[in-house]
Amino acid sequence: MSATDPGRPAGHVQGPVEEPEERVFLEGPRSRRREFWSVVTIARELLRGFRALHFVGPCVTVFGSARFKEDHPYYTVARAVGQRLAKLGFTVMTGAGSGIMEAANRGAKEAGGFSVGCNIVLPREQKINAYVDRWVTFRHFYVRKVMLVKYSYAFVVMPGGLGTMDEFFEAAVLIQTGKIESFPVILFSKDYWRPLVAFLEEMVGAGTIDREDLDLLLFTDSVDEAMNHIQKHAIESFGLVRRKRPRRLRLLGEKNLHNRR
Repeated sequence: MSATDPGRPAGHVQGPVEEPEERVFLEGPRSRRREFWSVVTIARELLRGFRALHFVGPCVTVFGSARFKEDHPYYTVARAVGQRLAKLGFTVMTGAGSGIMEAANRGAKEAGGFSVGCNIVLPREQKINAYVDRWVTFRHFYVRKVMLVKYSYAFVVMPGGLGTMDEFFEAAVLIQTGKIESFPVILFSKDYWRPLVAFLEEMVGAGTIDREDLDLLLFTDSVDEAMNHIQKHAIESFGLVRRKRPRRLRLLGEKNLHNRR
C-alpha cells in the first residue's frame, strides 16, 4: 500500500507547542514553588507512561530517522525488522513518528504483533504514525527515553541523525555502567555506521572504553543475523517465554488502558 493510497490509515497529528516550558525550566534557578510544580509535573508524566505501558509485554525498541520515505531501502529493512520481531513474540516500540519508526510499527502490525509508540511534543507539528496500537505522548525527552529503554530487551538502531545517535549512546552508556542489563544492540547498515565503528575503535585504542564494551554491539546488513543475535542474547540469555500479560485491576483504573491515548 503506497503512501498516497486512500486505503491507508491516517496518521495522528500532535499540534505545535505554544509555549516552550522546557526552555524556561532549563534556564536556571526559579522560585521554589515553580521548581516544586516542575517536579510534580515530571512525576505525573512518568506515572502516566508507566500506566500506559505496563501491559505491553517484552519489547524491542527500534530507533531511526523520521525522514526516510516509504520507497527508501532503509524503510523496507525497518519494516522487515518489525515483522520479524513480532514473529519472535516481541512488542515493537518506537518513537511513534514517521520514517523508520513508522516502518517498524507497520511491520509489526502486518505480522499480527503488538506495536507501541512513545511520542514527543515538539515546537513544530509532530505526526504519530498510523500503525501503533497504543501510544503515549511526552513533553520531556528524558521521560520519553526512560520509557523507550525500560521495557526493552534489545535495541535496533537504524540509520538516523542526532536523535538516533543520542538514543544509541544512551542505551550503550546504561549497559556499560551496569544501570541496565547487557541487552543486545544491533546497528543496521554497515556502510552508514562505518565512521562510527572507526571512531569506537579509536576510543578502544585510546583506552577511553574497553573492548568488552563493544561485545554486544552487532553491525549488520542482515535481518536474519539480527534476529539470531536477539534470539541468543535476549530470549535465551534472559529466559524469555511467551506468557499471559498481567491482569488489569479495575480498582486502579486499568481496565481501559488498552485504548489509544
